[in-house]
Amino acid sequence: MSLGLLAALAAAPIVLAGVLIVGFRLPARTAMPVTFVLTAAIAVTVWGMPATAVAAATVQGLFVTFDILMIIFGAILLLNTLRYSGALSAIRHGFSEISPDRRIQVIIIGWMFGCFIEGASGFGTPAAIVAPLLVALGFPAIAAVMLGMMVQSTPVTFGAVGTPILVGVQSGLDSPDVLAALAAGGIDKSEYLQIVTVNVVTLHAIAGTVMPLLMVAMMTRFFGANRSWREGLAVLPFAIFGGFAFTVPYYLTGVLLGPEFPSILGALIGMAIVTTAARAGFLVPKTTWDFAPASNWPDDWSGRLRIDLDEHVAAGGNGGAMPLWKAWLPYLLVAALLVLTRVRELPFGDWLRSVRFAWNGIFDTGISAATTPLYLPASILIAVACLTVLLHRMPTERFGRAFTESSRMLLGAGFVLIFTVPMVRIYINSGSGTELDSMPIIMAQWVSTNVGQVWPLCAPTIGALGAFIAGSNTVSNLMFVLFQYGIAQNLGMSTALVVALQAVGAAAGNMIAIHNVVAASATVGLLGQEGRTLRRTLLPTAYYLTAVGIMGLLAVHVLGVADPLLAGRSP
Repeated sequence: MSLGLLAALAAAPIVLAGVLIVGFRLPARTAMPVTFVLTAAIAVTVWGMPATAVAAATVQGLFVTFDILMIIFGAILLLNTLRYSGALSAIRHGFSEISPDRRIQVIIIGWMFGCFIEGASGFGTPAAIVAPLLVALGFPAIAAVMLGMMVQSTPVTFGAVGTPILVGVQSGLDSPDVLAALAAGGIDKSEYLQIVTVNVVTLHAIAGTVMPLLMVAMMTRFFGANRSWREGLAVLPFAIFGGFAFTVPYYLTGVLLGPEFPSILGALIGMAIVTTAARAGFLVPKTTWDFAPASNWPDDWSGRLRIDLDEHVAAGGNGGAMPLWKAWLPYLLVAALLVLTRVRELPFGDWLRSVRFAWNGIFDTGISAATTPLYLPASILIAVACLTVLLHRMPTERFGRAFTESSRMLLGAGFVLIFTVPMVRIYINSGSGTELDSMPIIMAQWVSTNVGQVWPLCAPTIGALGAFIAGSNTVSNLMFVLFQYGIAQNLGMSTALVVALQAVGAAAGNMIAIHNVVAASATVGLLGQEGRTLRRTLLPTAYYLTAVGIMGLLAVHVLGVADPLLAGRSP
């Protein structure tokens, strides 16, 4: 069978999912079971994947599904706990004091706070935390999901304290040929990873500076009373200022310190700068923008998450208004604990990972699955929610209501993800026990054979494809980074630059990852609208991939960026 036909068959489930969800506007709970069946059928009949391997990949997917559902539950539980303690009312009031303008709030909460959570935790956590927080502050649920997805772009390559680089790229390049080339070039693997990191932060810093403006403009265009791009562009000076406030320290951290902390430090520094500027009115538009009254919203803008912030305004039932620092304390604890447990030099992460449930060689195949439940961001979210009962002196009855409401919201997301994530794992494992490479690799091979010297323009799209399928920058890098390295080597291009284009494209692909959209939608009770979100996030994804691809072309063919393996030193 020809490579082209194999690539077409490999793409068929993705095309079907897109047509059903985006084209026919079917909810994911209808589309994804059909897509799962088609993927399994193609894997067995065309790829020759044994039925036991399909079953093993499905089990592996269920392990991942458990992890995702726990993160969703933890995010919703914390939000509902803060709702019943009165903290959300105080937080909303605090943001109104900084600026009542929703455009400014998006830059501070959606962009800066979301980037920090991504840097500390990754794995879809920002949307799961930011989306319900925005809903609590009065944003339409569908707008909150879109904005939460858009945050998963620039900071993602250094999410979870650099995991996509330190695990995805590093493990993806763990090949005897690569190690030999590094030795011949006179550099070690850690130095090569740092060269990749510098390329990544450069590309992201240029493309990502525009993201806050794009987030605001899309919000006013799709969810404003006037459906106006202009109302979003009116905040251009402050939005670009907010972009630079993140990307400049982000860039410097990547160059000077490596891949662990660009997103974390960029967001912390940027949040301090932007919040101070907003309080002072620096570059803030004179006119304030807000959504139309909620009574005028279309029915499909709101999810099942209902938060009446006027219902609970007391600090633990004592009748007094809660101080802002106390209201924010649980989120600050989440951020601090995420960082402490993700820094590799500290022992806490190892302690949490020691509790591990694994199934090695599922059904006597080479496929294994594992979960470390205490290491999941969910464990921190749940622990902080429980601790909030004491911090805010909540009646246990209120916490019980928060727990019950949060549990109910998992049912819809669970059904969709039970089909979505196993489908992804079948895709990734489709080369197991067969003579063919896996479906993603086959698609990438077909693209590479038909492109040639314009490959830098296409390399980010391959990364995005991997993230679209797997919902993970790290997994996309594991799948495709060695493939990208080989193409760059064959074409005589900088391998470090092409690997960086892969990593950046995989970050952008998170904006359209189906199970990330499902997870984010579940946190606000808005299942069934995934297609509408994907149609909108295609726009920023296309911008990001095009901008980064053009930068790659210019770097190779105009600036003449050399391969460090040939130069023997960093370019």
